[in-house]
Amino acid sequence: MGLTVLFSASSTVKGAAPTAFLYKQLIFLAFSIGAAWAVARADLERLRNFAWIIAGITIFGLLLVLIPHIGISVKGSRRWLGFGSLRLQVSEFAKLALVFGLSHYLALNQNKMDDLKRGFLYPCAGIGCFAAFIIVEPDFGTAFLCGAVGMILLFLAGGRLKFILPSVAVALMGFVVLVLHNPNRLRRITAFMDVEANRSEGSYQLWQALLAFAAGGVDGVGIGNGRQQQSFLPEAHTDFIFAIMGEEMGLIFTLFTVALFITIFVAGLMHVRRAPNLFQFLLVTGCLLLMCLQAIINLAVVTGLMPTKGMSLPFISYGGSNLLLMGLLVGVIINTARTWERPKPLERKRALAEIVG
Repeated sequence: MGLTVLFSASSTVKGAAPTAFLYKQLIFLAFSIGAAWAVARADLERLRNFAWIIAGITIFGLLLVLIPHIGISVKGSRRWLGFGSLRLQVSEFAKLALVFGLSHYLALNQNKMDDLKRGFLYPCAGIGCFAAFIIVEPDFGTAFLCGAVGMILLFLAGGRLKFILPSVAVALMGFVVLVLHNPNRLRRITAFMDVEANRSEGSYQLWQALLAFAAGGVDGVGIGNGRQQQSFLPEAHTDFIFAIMGEEMGLIFTLFTVALFITIFVAGLMHVRRAPNLFQFLLVTGCLLLMCLQAIINLAVVTGLMPTKGMSLPFISYGGSNLLLMGLLVGVIINTARTWERPKPLERKRALAEIVG
């Protein structure tokens, strides 16, 4: 479904062949499937020995993208490293590196979560380090996502709310201060407060997305018959591809897409209850949150529930780095589904009853 919508949304991009983005996405899809297969066959417990090395390499990569003539700048943001014609967004892989390293650390110190240093300050320093490098790029959305996932994992590992809640409040205030001192992002916030009044300037992209949903109605106008991707809706094939889906495929398919993400989340909750240890519990939970929280943010932005933020829709938006990350996340979940002991039917019913209740 994602490839179909992507082909329609990207076929009219100026300066590119109608199938250019589709072919590139197909190439990364092949890499993504390969990455998922490799991770699904790996020994996660053995990979824990390299957790700090993976985290260190990722932080080094986040530092490299900030160096002129090394990191690639697009529209004022330095997020990419180039290898010939290939570009990789390091912050995408930093999400998984953070979850992997944090899960490893919290599992090692699960009996010391009452301690201020080991149970709170050290893991918060790690989360803050990743978020700080990402926010300097600048990429406020990814930094927020990393911080949110990190604090949720810290709480699930037994972190004390008396430490977590004040730190979250301070982090949010700092985030607000950074937004207020960034003219571009502040303009997005003020435009979001009155979308219609700013439809020709700050909220133009969101206004066009809402027009796309209105034009699509229940049944949609048909694949390839939409008009928003014809120079009306910027970034139609990336961050706002859900609006193209709403215009061309209608309310039915947009609700179906939301239902798919809900299914992934519920199935993940049922699955993670069988985790054999804290490390794998936190790792799978982190992977699940990275997929579902990113989807929630994208859907909220495109439908006007949140201010405009450049964050792709998992599995559907154009973007090789994010698609490759999704393959890695799926590979982790498949790995655990293959290695964890399967529950008995009665245990499955009890798990579902507890989740629903």
